Amino acid sequence: MKVLVTGGLGFIGSHTVVELQNVGFEPVIIDNLSNSSIEVLDRITSITGKKPLFEQMDLRDKTSVQNFFKKHNDVSGVIHFAASKAVGESVENPLLYYENNINALVYILQELQQKEEAHFIFSSSCTVYGQAEKMPITEDASVQPAMSPYGNTKQIGEEIITDVVKVSNINSILLRYFNPIGAHPTAEIGELPIGVPQNLVPFITQTGIGLRQELSVYGDDYPTPDGTAVRDYIHVVDLAKAHVVALQRLIEKKNASKIETFNLGTGTGSSVLEVITAFEKVSGKKLPYKIVGRREGDVTSAYANTDKANNVLGWKAQSTLEESLASAWKWELKIRS
Repeated sequence: MKVLVTGGLGFIGSHTVVELQNVGFEPVIIDNLSNSSIEVLDRITSITGKKPLFEQMDLRDKTSVQNFFKKHNDVSGVIHFAASKAVGESVENPLLYYENNINALVYILQELQQKEEAHFIFSSSCTVYGQAEKMPITEDASVQPAMSPYGNTKQIGEEIITDVVKVSNINSILLRYFNPIGAHPTAEIGELPIGVPQNLVPFITQTGIGLRQELSVYGDDYPTPDGTAVRDYIHVVDLAKAHVVALQRLIEKKNASKIETFNLGTGTGSSVLEVITAFEKVSGKKLPYKIVGRREGDVTSAYANTDKANNVLGWKAQSTLEESLASAWKWELKIRS
């Protein structure tokens, strides 16, 4: 079965393409290469032995989207990753985020709506919960006002999909990720941030290898055991496998309703200092860091209640924090060698 993976050369997208190929799907990748590299295509091929179909195009161009679906009229499943995702940049340039993250979604759904049957997996985020009142966070937790235009695009995206499935033949699963980290065990693909990393783990590995002088820890006065912010770090391969399971759920018509939501995390919260300690253990490196002021938009704590994903979706994260960090470090060593 042919599956469109938008943003399929990005961090999570590329790992998902590998997992789709591993179980026999035929992924078609759309990527505009604005935040990814064409080399990833060959790296995917070296892992799986199969080169995925690839179309370089910008999903903001409605005509291109229409032409793609005419050409690949046998696509009935879409996993939609393509989106801008830097919180700080979204605050500075909100219109870029609304154009890229909303328009592309609308154009794809317009094409899927014309099909007899369509399956749509949406890459969402735990940012929709804001600072949740209760930990761990269940899917029933209320969606809070977004703390950034990026977070708002995820909320609006979910609302658009919810409205569309009511009146169309599209079935959808919204996957709300916590914090994806790590790299493929082959170290052929991993996270490739352009410029200064926005996320903790690539900043840690780049500091560990000497590319960055020291790591900034944003705030040590949070109401947490060690004062630093707590997050749920999930291995990217575990996350990728969840997308395949979600797609299969829709194809096999096991979904309980036309739209379903699942939190994807490990169920364990780790503080920034705990992540640093775990990295030092797996790498044998002492990590230079300094405590600085809190960062605007950061919540105190966010980790998932995984009961629904485990019991209903039939998926469970397998990798430990240390295993995830070891794979990220192996990837960092590989790309700098």
